[in-house]
Amino acid sequence: MAQWLNYHHLYYFRAIANEGGIARAAEKLHIGQPTLSAQLKQLEDMVGKPLFERRNRKLILTEAGKGALDYANEIFRLGDEMLEVLKDRTPEDQPHLQIGALDSVPKSVILSIVKEAYKIAPCVVSILEGKGDELFRQLRTHKIDLIVSNYPSQALEEAQVFSKSVAKLPVSVYGASKFVHLKKNFPQSLKGKPFVFPTTHSKLRHDLNHYFKLHGIQTAPVAETQDTSLQKLLAEHAVGLAPLSEVAGVKEESLVRIGRLKDVYEEIWLMSAQRKLENVIAAKLMNTFSLH
Repeated sequence: MAQWLNYHHLYYFRAIANEGGIARAAEKLHIGQPTLSAQLKQLEDMVGKPLFERRNRKLILTEAGKGALDYANEIFRLGDEMLEVLKDRTPEDQPHLQIGALDSVPKSVILSIVKEAYKIAPCVVSILEGKGDELFRQLRTHKIDLIVSNYPSQALEEAQVFSKSVAKLPVSVYGASKFVHLKKNFPQSLKGKPFVFPTTHSKLRHDLNHYFKLHGIQTAPVAETQDTSLQKLLAEHAVGLAPLSEVAGVKEESLVRIGRLKDVYEEIWLMSAQRKLENVIAAKLMNTFSLH
């Protein structure tokens, strides 16, 4: 006779494991300790093995318990994914695409992705700008479908996160009209000049530092920000020069292109996470979208 898994038992077991004991789990779940102990005993009887052993008044997972916890985490992760995906779905003729974007990504790149999504199918596109760690957390929990980033994340080490390079953008130095004379003798003309840089943790900042060191150019940083719109605004007001990808700066009439930084590029990545209920538009973009 087939046995049916009682998911309440599994849920309580997971809570005990995560909280480190029955007392703390009972307090968090607002149920009595005897009830929780009974639920755990029923699960252990069903699997035929102890899931915990008691050491120094603490509950320690057995090898069977560690395996059971891995299964429990995956089961409830899939349940959370199902709820997130299904509750956010709009009618079939108007699917929803949720994109997370770092504020350092040029807006023109995001525009290109949105336009491509509309070509795939009529849809509603939601765009959330934020910090990398938060966006990757939302990607892994399926609250967003895609991330547009200008650096690969450590999250890519996880098997369930996929990435694709979709653009490699040349970088030039832009500034207000008062800096137009710096076109002459570029890039040596940049020595000692004020700069609005991306923040130090970004790959582009690392590449810029390498470029200037290689060419013996000492700049004078006056501001740091990951927001390309703010970089351009500060450059427009002559706060300093801004190194920008050419798609970000080329259409700014208030900025002068001083010169291109040879062999310096800003790479753009599109990222998705494995899921049981696939967003068709996101999957198509991962397979086909490219600005290379």
